Amino acid sequence: MRTAPRVIHAGQALVDLTIEVPDLPARGQNVMAASVAQYAGGAVTVLLAAARLGAQCVHAGALGTGPNGDLIRAALAVDGITASAPPVTTQDTGVCVVLVEPTAERTFVTTLGAERDITVDSLATADVHPGDLICVTGYSLAVAQTRDPLLDWLASLPEAAVVVLDPGAAFAELPADVRDTMLARTDVWTSNAEEATDLLAALSVPVTAGGREIAAQAQALAPVLRAEAVTIVRDGAEGCTVHVAGEATYVPGFPQTPVDTNGAGDTHTGALLASIATGATWVDACLRANAAAAIKVTRRGPTTAPTAAEVEEFLLRSNA
Repeated sequence: MRTAPRVIHAGQALVDLTIEVPDLPARGQNVMAASVAQYAGGAVTVLLAAARLGAQCVHAGALGTGPNGDLIRAALAVDGITASAPPVTTQDTGVCVVLVEPTAERTFVTTLGAERDITVDSLATADVHPGDLICVTGYSLAVAQTRDPLLDWLASLPEAAVVVLDPGAAFAELPADVRDTMLARTDVWTSNAEEATDLLAALSVPVTAGGREIAAQAQALAPVLRAEAVTIVRDGAEGCTVHVAGEATYVPGFPQTPVDTNGAGDTHTGALLASIATGATWVDACLRANAAAAIKVTRRGPTTAPTAAEVEEFLLRSNA
């Protein structure tokens, strides 16, 4: 018998080919890399963070057949994460090339592969129950191949399933009907400040001046989502604001000297949802998510989320 909600990710798992460069080359020019490494990335980063903080996790997206798909399956298995859908046998999973500069800024080039080969039936293998936390990325909505089955599947879920939208940079530029359909089924919005700004501008929603901007953004976003939705807006090392039950609460961050910010937002999302799944309040969950992301940026690679014990030790050292 299930005792806690699961964290289920319906988005794309990719292989991140991470290349450290001294600077981005000029167009048509070359640069010598300082290092190169492969990691399981995308949805995997969220799920690993959630699993390491104690949640039962499922990847409902598609995985390919080949070395990339094998790498992702192995990474999920280490942390006990289930891949519910059968493998796609016609192609391998795609690659995201991540160029990391000394400032820890990242630039991405993403290919398309088996991770886009989803159907309503393949997603339904996750067997969603009321209370489960369903993580959706805006990048799934940017391509018709994943958008249409995803929206159809979301419409079939139990009303009490909690749909969590991590919009990404793509969401604000989606067609209005796609945005509106997704927002109408979203119970939790979690984004960075730029993504919140872009959506509010696209919707022509005013943001009240005064106080912290991320607090005003979180409050302004709530009415465009489902009734009683929770909104969370992050601002990197500054922390985040969570708006729940009509009240916005600022949760401070933990500034670090970053070595790699790739996966920090996904780690925040995974830690946040794990904390909710294991019974934390939204404010406490945001505090643990801020700590997990702060630890992550001091480590190279997207799959280096901390464990629950590491987060608790960090919070004790920080007197949080």
